[in-house]
Amino acid sequence: MLLFRNARLIDGTSKTAAPGTDVLIEGGTIREVSGKPIKSRAAQTIDLRGKTLMPGLIDCHVHVVATMANLARNAAMPTSFQALKSVEVMSGMLMRGFTTVRDASGADFGLNMAVDEGLFRAPRLFISGKSLSQTGGHGDLRGRFDDRDFCLCHARVGLLARVADGVDAVRKAAREEIKGGADFIKIMASGGVASPTDPIDFLGYSRDEIEAIVEECANSKTYVAAHAYTAEAIARAVECGVRTIEHGNLVDAATAKLMARKGAFAVPTLVTYDALANEGAALGLPPESVAKIENVRGAGLRSLEIFRKAGVKMAFGSDLLGEMHRHQSTEFAIRARVLPAHEVIASATSVAAELLRMEGKLGAIAPGAFADLLVVDGDPLKDVGVLTGQGERLLAIMKGGAFVKNALA
Repeated sequence: MLLFRNARLIDGTSKTAAPGTDVLIEGGTIREVSGKPIKSRAAQTIDLRGKTLMPGLIDCHVHVVATMANLARNAAMPTSFQALKSVEVMSGMLMRGFTTVRDASGADFGLNMAVDEGLFRAPRLFISGKSLSQTGGHGDLRGRFDDRDFCLCHARVGLLARVADGVDAVRKAAREEIKGGADFIKIMASGGVASPTDPIDFLGYSRDEIEAIVEECANSKTYVAAHAYTAEAIARAVECGVRTIEHGNLVDAATAKLMARKGAFAVPTLVTYDALANEGAALGLPPESVAKIENVRGAGLRSLEIFRKAGVKMAFGSDLLGEMHRHQSTEFAIRARVLPAHEVIASATSVAAELLRMEGKLGAIAPGAFADLLVVDGDPLKDVGVLTGQGERLLAIMKGGAFVKNALA
């Protein structure tokens, strides 16, 4: 047992911190939280002396196997190489304080097994398996004059998506990904930046295909996430039953209100566009992809304002590739330009946990929650910048009741 005494508690929901809080941990979970001293003879006691204690962070849009900016090259690499490279990616995320991540294309159940068995230091992992894309959609990495059948063996770890066309084919693809261990299914509902032949305003999949995938997920007690940028793409996805919208940069007020009515989440990923604009070309992003970045980059901050005004719940996402993963925590600083600090923190704690359907277990400091905790040198409610960088201001990182970093001494 471990007792944190005299913490300045940020619980991921409140606008203010709770000073003088004690938190008792037993095994991998939180047993007691109190504003009065907790008495326990059996517990090791650590006096935080007013330092900030907060839930471990959650990133709801990562690609742990995207170790290169050029996704076609990433897809062609050996599975063994990509799996081992992902260890480095996930370790970096954990040391930035992200104790849970939601992989939005690529990671397979084998990586989940490795994380659960503790083979290496990594966040908790929720996966979509391979994203589903129509021919010529955001997941189709073939160039305009490449008429080969889309294959590359969809089991290869470095390939983030698979192509499926038609209602029967998308049903089968969704079933196969769920059978393979996917926690949810992601579809490409609009054009995207990193793919070669689909302009941003393209629509992905017919309504019949989207509704078929949504039904398969509902049958399996899970949900659909949709890559979508434009208001048109977002609206048709939500109307078809999609639960989370990834990116959403070009949303408008009417579409955001629709999302709020339907209870759909937004997962903005603003940091990736800055990183791609500044470093993408040098790191191998193809020219046709570089040319599309500004179409969505400039609208990012405005989308946050639109979502907030409509009452759409926003979870934290980063969506970085290759060497750009190091910018993950910069998303906090970008969002803080237009959102209050407590909402930015909630996006990576309580809201993210709700998206994952893990309320009360993740993103919280409460009895029964997993003991995924951070001790922060500073006050994130006054300056979210203390959460940026590579975890330099994190004095301690705990996952499941075990320290993965402890500089409290």
